[in-house]
Amino acid sequence: MSILADNIRFLRGQLKLTQQKVADALLISRGRYSKYEDSAADPPIDILLKISKYFNVSIDLLISVDIKKYPLDTVMNLPGNKIVIPVAVDSSGDNKIEIIPHKASMGYLNGYGDPEYIENLQTISLPFLRNGKFRAFPAEGDSMPPYNDGTFIVGKFVEHPDLMTKNRTYIFVTRSEGVTYKRYIDRTAAGLWLSADNSFYKPYEIKLTDIYEIWEFACAINTEEFLLNNLDTTNLKDVLDNLQKDIQKLRKQLD
Repeated sequence: MSILADNIRFLRGQLKLTQQKVADALLISRGRYSKYEDSAADPPIDILLKISKYFNVSIDLLISVDIKKYPLDTVMNLPGNKIVIPVAVDSSGDNKIEIIPHKASMGYLNGYGDPEYIENLQTISLPFLRNGKFRAFPAEGDSMPPYNDGTFIVGKFVEHPDLMTKNRTYIFVTRSEGVTYKRYIDRTAAGLWLSADNSFYKPYEIKLTDIYEIWEFACAINTEEFLLNNLDTTNLKDVLDNLQKDIQKLRKQLD
């Protein structure tokens, strides 16, 4: 957790505190605390919670965002521990939508919390997307037809998992999978259950602690022509069969 180490060292310096004073507040030794600042050890969850409360900065921010790039007063007074993602607009007043290049999708994990990295991304504006923060991510693979290589999914930033809607699709920026686009189907105390629209892939759970960002599907931009011979006829047959069954059930209800 090098970001965590940098952040707590920065916060302690800004508040003009000694390592001993912070360690005393956390009820641990100074030597143990110094290992966290040196990135020689990761604090267990109980100590991480104490660090978060002591500095009045959410765990999300401590472990994922380079805090020194933001005004400290703003970071320490975020309502509801929400991460601030500023909305930039063009000369016409339309939102600037940053585009994450296909070849740089994994690099986004290292730069998503860095304002300088985001500012250097290419942007587009879509006048019909307003009232929110939007970003475009590359779709890859065959798990979410018809969106495959060559497609960009434009997502609207979701501030908290509680604001998600079941059976809608989202882009998840995660520690384990990088950037992934899936359908949200259920939630547990520890994580979210996701599924692919391609029935070949099984649903799976991703831990909430593994998620950096969530973006709700807003629109898709396909940069390649969709060829009819790429259509998965097996999936299409299943859809038609299910539709026919639904129609038969509806007829019985009306009779």
